[in-house]
Amino acid sequence: MGAAYDVVALGNAILDVIAPVDDSFLVKHEIPKARMNMIDEARCAYLYGVLPDNRTETSGGSAGNTIAGLCSLGARAAFLGKVADDQTGAIYISDMRRVGADFFGDPLIGGPATARSMIAVTPDGERSMNTFLGASTEFAAADVRTDVIAGGEWLYLEGYLFDKPSAQRAFVHACEIAKASGRKVALTLSDVFCVTRHRSSFIHLVKSHVDLVFANESELLALYETESFDEAVSAVRRDSRLAAVTRSELGSVVIAESETWTAPANRVDKVVDATGAGDQYAAGFLFGLTHGLSLPDSARLGNLAAHEVITHIGPRPATSLHALGKASGLVT
Repeated sequence: MGAAYDVVALGNAILDVIAPVDDSFLVKHEIPKARMNMIDEARCAYLYGVLPDNRTETSGGSAGNTIAGLCSLGARAAFLGKVADDQTGAIYISDMRRVGADFFGDPLIGGPATARSMIAVTPDGERSMNTFLGASTEFAAADVRTDVIAGGEWLYLEGYLFDKPSAQRAFVHACEIAKASGRKVALTLSDVFCVTRHRSSFIHLVKSHVDLVFANESELLALYETESFDEAVSAVRRDSRLAAVTRSELGSVVIAESETWTAPANRVDKVVDATGAGDQYAAGFLFGLTHGLSLPDSARLGNLAAHEVITHIGPRPATSLHALGKASGLVT
């Protein structure tokens, strides 16, 4: 049966609030640099109040940003997530639809507010994320839409969502639906923090359900508890049919069952904001897989999408990725 969507993503529905700051701002407000820090609702409100006025607000979260990138490329995409029955949640849903994605998920009534992430970006391009997960963590197996999962060529799972047992059950349930429908499953490891918390569960998920692993080099090394990239490559090749690993200025590496390809990074004069680079790499790679590109060309398109997003503030494309892909000869 044909797919209604190229990609269906399951992840945290988070409003991203992004502001440029200097390092002294991080020190003054006790924000650990270049990390993803979990905060409560009161801390979220405090940081929202002190962040500079020249901030941007985007309905995102990691998987949401990937979906936005896929839509910018021209893909058919859907997002499953949990927002609260509040104004921020309504804005989130409206914005996802504005970028061209379908949103599925009944709003949470009587629980925590819609999630927000306060992202402070320093002049070196590093992002310091302070995230209140709110309603997004209430996603459960009951929120998984069988018809939507079955209608997607690929199911894309966001590692950030994996904390609660209810979300872990939702992951497995969604994977089982996808596999029963003849679909494929991709997992992004999201962050070293996620990997160290859920290493054994991630490895089990990869071995049992996942066709494609997305990671950066640090996440892959953490997953297999090694300092050797070659050892990590051998381990992920053993566990997963396919992996796509980003290595910053070294580009990205695609690891298949018997072959490995390296796609060089696109040259950039200055990294303005690293937020969303991995998310957009996944968007480009998944678009390539669902539109007949080879694995090396899918990686090149991923690098192109990541390159675009690090040249400006914000985790989503500021320029049409379809137009950039077409100019590069990777997209028709």
